[in-house]
Amino acid sequence: MSTITLIRHGQANSAARDETSYDQLSELGHQQARWLGAYFRTVEEPVTRVYCGTLRRHRETVAGMALAPAAREDARLNELSYFGMAEIAARVHGLKHPEGREEFAAHMPKLFKLWQEGALPDAPEPFDGFSARVAEAIAEIAAGTGPAVVVTSGGLIGMVMRQVMGLSIEAMSHACLAIMNTSVHQLHPVAGRPILVQFNAVPHLDAPERRFARTHL
Repeated sequence: MSTITLIRHGQANSAARDETSYDQLSELGHQQARWLGAYFRTVEEPVTRVYCGTLRRHRETVAGMALAPAAREDARLNELSYFGMAEIAARVHGLKHPEGREEFAAHMPKLFKLWQEGALPDAPEPFDGFSARVAEAIAEIAAGTGPAVVVTSGGLIGMVMRQVMGLSIEAMSHACLAIMNTSVHQLHPVAGRPILVQFNAVPHLDAPERRFARTHL
């Protein structure tokens, strides 16, 4: 079993109200990715394998980091469909679309609970299906040889935290809300199972002049 470093993509289009519009890095997101790639090269972090989802924001983050070897794309590493589920929750349950960070923080736990309960008819993906594809992808990467970097999204990282730490759906949503853009999360094998040894680190943004770039949305 290998060490896996999970990385959330750089800041995307936070003003978007649909998946397509959201799926592109902002100028700051591109800069975050470049800074993180430079950090990896400075500390000579060993990377033998790189993976990412197939979304544009994943590819742009990988490109900005400029890591070697080239990334292997895997659709199982793509994000959950938050906007799509939010539309269903608004229509079926009257759950208002969030406006701003505070409303979003209150919205996510409610949406995830409805999703887990199967109360979002025709959801783009069932909760159990998302959980299964994440577990399958991470298990396959962990079984490979050498340290791996995985560039993905906050919802997927939150699901990994749930699976590794046995989090409730509410705790999973809180973990997702905490995850910063281009943050680093590391799983290390201990006694044949992955153990979380690092969560939400942003060492490339530690300098005082870069702290403005610590973004969640």
